[in-house]
Amino acid sequence: MMIDNSRRTALVGFGALAVGAAALAAGPSRAATTERIIPPGARELSELTGRLRRAPRRRDFKTVPMILEHPDFWDDEALKEIIAYRGTPKQVWDNTDIGGPWLNLMRNAVNAQVFSFGHRGFLAVSATHGTAHLALFDQTMWDKYDLAALAGARFGSNTLAVLKPAPTAFAQSEDPKSVFGPTGDTIPALQERGVVFMACHNAIWEVTAKLIASGKNPDHGSHEAVAAELTNHLIDGVVLTPGIVATIPELQQVGFHYAA
Repeated sequence: MMIDNSRRTALVGFGALAVGAAALAAGPSRAATTERIIPPGARELSELTGRLRRAPRRRDFKTVPMILEHPDFWDDEALKEIIAYRGTPKQVWDNTDIGGPWLNLMRNAVNAQVFSFGHRGFLAVSATHGTAHLALFDQTMWDKYDLAALAGARFGSNTLAVLKPAPTAFAQSEDPKSVFGPTGDTIPALQERGVVFMACHNAIWEVTAKLIASGKNPDHGSHEAVAAELTNHLIDGVVLTPGIVATIPELQQVGFHYAA
């Protein structure tokens, strides 16, 4: 990889926090902060996060089909914004294990791209499915459907969706207790830094099948209705896709580097 020394030099001197104007769209799991930690001068990334924040998210479904054939059923406008992103580099992470180091790896990638290589417009996208997808549901769904039973012993609740208090100034980037250290290994903290989390309709459908098969369906809803309810309770800022495995090639075609 070629290192842009002019950018790298510019980054050495930053010590101010670049703050976004508003939080991610309001929802049942709204983050505790309204600030975004975007590197100074990262105009394209800042503009993308703003457009994603304003892009509509339909979360009023009564039922959803198994296969989505119309863009009204996913976050089409937001997904198109990600595909159209012209900043570089761009990386898509194939994340499947809620108990794995996925958030840590993405944080480290953002840190090195921004601070080491000087790529302030670096965009990391989480292509989320498997058990990792459980982290994209709000605590209401975890409580109602006992999602902890699917997540494993480490997760009695959705701790990955909870923002932890931590210093956020770039001048504190060497502080392991800052958002640039392990404390920043949460979905809201990474979202504030410009990381995008994409949800998978197929994963939602499969989670629904497991819940119904295990008798965890307190409203006795149909498969289509339970999948709709889970969709309506994705955490703030998540971009719903018709299927992650199918979306990854769409991103690769426009220059996203694949990481697993």
